[in-house]
Amino acid sequence: MKYDARNVIVTGATGAIGWAVARQIVGLDGFHVVLAARDALKAELAVQRIHEAAGCIDMTYELVDLSRPGSVRAFAARWDKPLYALVNNAVTAPRQRMETPEGLELQFATNVLGYFWMTSLFKRHLMAGSPSRVVNVASNYAGGLDLDDLEFRHRKYENHTAYRQSKQANRMLTAAFASLYDADGITVNACHPGVVNSQLTIDMGTRGPDSPDQGADTPVWLATSPEVSGRTGKYFVNRRERADRFMENHEDIERLYSICDSYTDRYL
Repeated sequence: MKYDARNVIVTGATGAIGWAVARQIVGLDGFHVVLAARDALKAELAVQRIHEAAGCIDMTYELVDLSRPGSVRAFAARWDKPLYALVNNAVTAPRQRMETPEGLELQFATNVLGYFWMTSLFKRHLMAGSPSRVVNVASNYAGGLDLDDLEFRHRKYENHTAYRQSKQANRMLTAAFASLYDADGITVNACHPGVVNSQLTIDMGTRGPDSPDQGADTPVWLATSPEVSGRTGKYFVNRRERADRFMENHEDIERLYSICDSYTDRYL
């Protein structure tokens, strides 16, 4: 790693979008990319593929399961460098309701709490690397958030419904963290990557028209471009800011943040 490199963590880095995000950033001068992944073999293969595509690279990987609070906590505890950008990208959409060993519904744990825990636990590292950035890969396919049943314990689980709810939550929590971190030199923004042909779209029974590189374009831009320096609490599509009603519902945003914070108190 270069001594003066800007460190970037990309979660879900062995998936289609995450891999493309990592490959594009590592091709830029002055960045050290850390792939955050659950599986060592997949992570090693991802690094190898990026090395073959980009040549000499400044990249490592770390093992972490974003659905497991202990795993996220351990990752944050062993991180010892300033952090310039955190790209929260990890996502899952199982067709059947599944639970983590802690008893958390898997999609909520990964897609929502994983973002929340990473953003919370890496705050001090982001402050050390400030001005720094958090980029939440969300989606236009969002809605249906039920604050009284986030884990589908009382309503029927359906992966489309759970995914839409998680992406609404990502956008709402973006607004919450942007407000909380504004004075610390940390910007927090969300984006829609497009509909990328990936394992996610396969799990949801469809095919995406966009390539992984197309999906990575806006997240990479938000993580690295001087064009967005100082802009925070915004939602972007194709590098353009979009009005977002979910990010303006302050009462529900505060309630959602409080609920996620209660999970942090219980599990972290």
